[in-house]
Amino acid sequence: MKGMYRSGVFKKSSGGGKLIITTIMGIVVGYFIGVSFPSVSLTKVILPSSIYSPFDVTMREDRSKALERSFPENLGSGNTPTTPKIYVPTNPRGAESLPPGIVVAETDLYLRRLWGEPSEDLKKKPKYLVTFTVGWGQRNNIDASIKKFSGDFQVLLFHYDGVVTEWDQYEWSKQAIHISVKKQTKWWYAKRFLHPDIVAAYDYIFIWDEDLGVEHFNADKYIQLVKKHGLEISQPGLEPNNGLTWQMTKRRGDKEVHKDTEEKPGWCSDPYLPPCAAFVEIMAPVFSRTAWRCVWHMVQNDLVHGWGLDFALRRCVKPAHEKIGVVDSQWIIHQVVPSLGSQGRSENGEAPWKGVRDRCKSEWALFQDRLANADKAYFKQMG
Repeated sequence: MKGMYRSGVFKKSSGGGKLIITTIMGIVVGYFIGVSFPSVSLTKVILPSSIYSPFDVTMREDRSKALERSFPENLGSGNTPTTPKIYVPTNPRGAESLPPGIVVAETDLYLRRLWGEPSEDLKKKPKYLVTFTVGWGQRNNIDASIKKFSGDFQVLLFHYDGVVTEWDQYEWSKQAIHISVKKQTKWWYAKRFLHPDIVAAYDYIFIWDEDLGVEHFNADKYIQLVKKHGLEISQPGLEPNNGLTWQMTKRRGDKEVHKDTEEKPGWCSDPYLPPCAAFVEIMAPVFSRTAWRCVWHMVQNDLVHGWGLDFALRRCVKPAHEKIGVVDSQWIIHQVVPSLGSQGRSENGEAPWKGVRDRCKSEWALFQDRLANADKAYFKQMG
């Protein structure tokens, strides 16, 4: 048994020695062969495209383009240019250190893709903006209203009841912009989301209530009449028998547009001043881009109902009795649905809408006082 064991060990050792000698010989032969031929640069070897799959080719091209366009060559190299010393006092406040060519002071509400070339995002740019402050309970009326606005209008809905995704049952809703904050009014929304620099892309801005009947209204024809008659601030005429407060906003059947009216005795100290002229209500106003830039600055942060604003709109256009008017041939019906009133709170056993209405009246007085005090302060400063 011992002889057999030793013989097996010897045979294994002899085989291992042969393997080592063979390996050494291979290395020596390979070295001499290598030095006998010129060197070959592997970076210059071009393989036939047929061995690549279409996916490989596409990925290689995309990576190449990304590297060429996405990052500067010197990123992280220690050669990043120093920040140039720039001061441009005419730039927007806070952007004085930027070169004017990179400053984008205004924006828009155009919806864009997450892929592709930015220049190819928009097939069409809406020219006008229409906003409604809405609750789900008025969905059928809003659906009917929005169908009166063509593709030239960007639709923006402000949701005061928090219901948003349900609106996607309407096809147009999928292209609309939705902003939701519970229990807020349209003027609260307008002050915060319709800054003139945000809506600067739109020629006209409609800021409408949700309870308007639009059977006799066409938005494109309305815009044509506004341009024809030079109106910077306007509204559609109101059906005489529904929700009418002022004679100025009453529809006249024999006119395209009217700009003045006669009111009750003693209501108008000047025929060119509200409510006999230079006046529209706040339920369905339409502003030109230029007029809205002024009006937005007059909307108060804390006076959310906008009462009293209609009497002050004339400060934003000159001459006001020519630039403010009512479009009679495109008219609407005020349905007088106090839906926002239900968003109030019941106090002392009174209905929620009562507290809302009381605040509206209080805000009107506050706005008048602020405007009068601002006038006095200005003229005092001017001497």
